[in-house]
Amino acid sequence: MFVCNVKVNGNKLFKLFFLVVAIIIFVLFGVAVYKVFCGSTTVSDEIPIPEIANLSAQNYTNVLKTVHENPEQYVGQKIHFIGYVHREIDFSEEEFVLARDMVVNKENDTVIVGFLCKYKNAKKFEDHTWVEITGTIQKGFYHSEMPVIEIKDIKEVEKPKEELVSPPDDYYIPTVNLF
Repeated sequence: MFVCNVKVNGNKLFKLFFLVVAIIIFVLFGVAVYKVFCGSTTVSDEIPIPEIANLSAQNYTNVLKTVHENPEQYVGQKIHFIGYVHREIDFSEEEFVLARDMVVNKENDTVIVGFLCKYKNAKKFEDHTWVEITGTIQKGFYHSEMPVIEIKDIKEVEKPKEELVSPPDDYYIPTVNLF
């Protein structure tokens, strides 16, 4: 039978343990510093903008308000929504408002709200025709500079169940993103 007698010095064992833990911490710290300064790990504070922003009756006026307050931040953003064709007397043949009726009080009085749109064949759609559009937000001019939707795709649709929209929320905080 083989007997092994090992004498352990507690002071040396503690020093060895401390040295091993210190080396592990140093290596982990080095790896973290490398990844932060040299690695491909990136951190972004930006929320990605969707390729096409879909507007609904629930977010319609919040988005409309935000885009009109900060049009330069949304230039180039693709947008998709449903509304009815509304024209003012001084519009060109290519212009109309893709409108919704916004409730302004408890008696359900409404006002027309919407985006000014440009489409080369806009005269094909009569006033109060419900249409679905996909377009891109651009800067335009109608009595002053404002966002204008350059329509890429348009088709006539049935009137939606939720044809009225509510005013923008008081607590709504606009961001650089549509959502």
